[in-house]
Amino acid sequence: MDRLANTVRPYAWGSTTALPELLGTTPTGEPQAEMWMGAHPGAPSRIDRGAGPVSLAEVIDAAPEAELGADAVRAFGPRLPFLLKLLAAGSPLSLQVHPDRAQAEEGFADEERRGVPIGAGHRNYKDANHKPELIVALTPFDGLCGFRHPDRAADLLEGLGVDDLKPYVDILRATPEEDALREVLTAVLSAEHHAIAGTVERTAVAADQLAAKGGPHADAYAAYAVLAHHYPGDPGVLAAMLLNHVRLQPGEALFLGAGIPHAYLSGLGVELMANSDNVLRCGLTPKHVDVPELLKVVRFEAGDAGVLRPEDVDGEEVYETPIDEFRLSRFALAPGAAPHPLASRTPQILLCTAGTVQLRAADEESAAGLTLAPGESAFVPAGERIALSGDGTLFRATVVA
Repeated sequence: MDRLANTVRPYAWGSTTALPELLGTTPTGEPQAEMWMGAHPGAPSRIDRGAGPVSLAEVIDAAPEAELGADAVRAFGPRLPFLLKLLAAGSPLSLQVHPDRAQAEEGFADEERRGVPIGAGHRNYKDANHKPELIVALTPFDGLCGFRHPDRAADLLEGLGVDDLKPYVDILRATPEEDALREVLTAVLSAEHHAIAGTVERTAVAADQLAAKGGPHADAYAAYAVLAHHYPGDPGVLAAMLLNHVRLQPGEALFLGAGIPHAYLSGLGVELMANSDNVLRCGLTPKHVDVPELLKVVRFEAGDAGVLRPEDVDGEEVYETPIDEFRLSRFALAPGAAPHPLASRTPQILLCTAGTVQLRAADEESAAGLTLAPGESAFVPAGERIALSGDGTLFRATVVA
């Protein structure tokens, strides 16, 4: 097993305090948004097996079957198929959606064929992979996930008392679900900038006032008022009102599959995703928004946000998702309990989020092993048998193969 040295990404939306508090470090005053654990080329973790620090990506490239196992290589190729993160949102992220695998393959091939530079600001597809993701709250965590039912969205908009919103309300009430959601989202994102900016401003004022009064939509109105504060005049504020507002409690999770519009608003969480950079933005961003391409990818299906809670499987709390590139689970370890054996034919990354956790080779009781404190993590190659003990919380990321 290998202790990981990881990179913290300083995106502007990051919290200045959440990651330092977890890691026990002094805040710098600058945002610290994400800590990446894995072999993504953008910021691969580093390990040291005695010859000095080296990229985990390079270690895997040199011996993929030894590190990942034959099953994972056969299923996903010679690379780690997931990326694990600690995500600390101090302000809202962009409203976005991810393509499915077929859409990603087609879009990537098209942009390659047309010669769109991979780093271009208007590039939509950075690779040919899909990007399902799972976020588990470590603190109360606010987000937007999936479309509200059109009637509920109409109630929310109508309650604001803003005349500019009435055409959207009428569409949501009188048009079949998929068509209604598509028509309103298209109208909002395609509107002339000056006109829609004024509507957003009036909507934000009304939302702020209604949030202060309380009532059934107060939390949602408060969230949308915050969005408008961070992104004044952005049509994404109106697009966000079509989505479910959800507040996760620690341990609760959201799974974001292909085509589901979503945004993270605030909070600290553990995020696990397929190893991809494909994001199509719907708003709440100064970056490129490709409305026609976005509309090809979005699934215009209404439903609840779908909050997940883990299921206990022999002491391992598993977050069930419908994909194979990753599997996330959690262990709540108690002092004095028997060590929990952990074996897998596939690679694992283990992350401590509370207390301390000891990792030892399962068949070598005297081995030194590793002790992880909050925010520390380890890579366990395929086939290596270890045992967990301690007094803390540990997340386990691996694959289904």
